Amino acid sequence: QVQLVESGGGLVQAGGSLRLSCGASGIPFSIYTMKWYRQGPGQQRELVASITTSGRTNYIDSVKGRFTISRVNAKNTVYLQMNSLNPEDTAVYFCNTYAYGRDYWGQGTQVTVSS
Repeated sequence: QVQLVESGGGLVQAGGSLRLSCGASGIPFSIYTMKWYRQGPGQQRELVASITTSGRTNYIDSVKGRFTISRVNAKNTVYLQMNSLNPEDTAVYFCNTYAYGRDYWGQGTQVTVSS
């Protein structure tokens, strides 16, 4: 049974930082690309960042230079370090991977940035 569990969300003032974590179980973590998505109020879910098995990363333009995705395979964990947060980053953040022919999602963690 594949499980993804996010943590680290919260309320932060604009300009602040948060680090999200996503622990995975039920999959050979090291062989899968991991992704972070977010869904803001009234918005569609969007891909924020991804990291491949070799560590290659990709980001949407709005977070480049502010967010960093990383992974520690020995801990089956992927992280999203978020700096210089602004109110537009307010959203529920989801961890995702595609394994065994389907998408798996965590329950999400709320990030709220106050102005």
